[in-house]
Amino acid sequence: MDELYTLAYWMTGCEMSANELLSATYLQVDHTTSTKELFKIFRICYLNRSDPEVAFGFFNPLRQTKEILGWSLRQRFADMKLSVLLSEICGLTHQDISEIIGMPVETLHSRLSWGRKWLVNALLLMPPVERRSMASGGILS
Repeated sequence: MDELYTLAYWMTGCEMSANELLSATYLQVDHTTSTKELFKIFRICYLNRSDPEVAFGFFNPLRQTKEILGWSLRQRFADMKLSVLLSEICGLTHQDISEIIGMPVETLHSRLSWGRKWLVNALLLMPPVERRSMASGGILS
């Protein structure tokens, strides 16, 4: 539960949104759900939270190409961020993460590399006070 909440908080950046994401995830699981399946459901709930119409694959033919391209980039970014968090916070293997995200391991290696660089740069751009509060809250440790 703690790892999943930490993932939700890092993915959403907000306690209220993290709680909503956890609620949506736990409504779809039971005691027989494996950890890997739990993370798959979490990912789907996160993507559905962004745009349920596209996340389920129901593309509106009237939707502009630019909007679909924007969704694709948001999904790639979300998968890259989730991949790094699953690796660093949960300690999952690259094989497990590739199965959760649904991408080849070779592609995952590239996304992890870019995602780690992005995360470091994002933290370096953050004001020192915010970095300290995140670290003291246990999120970075």
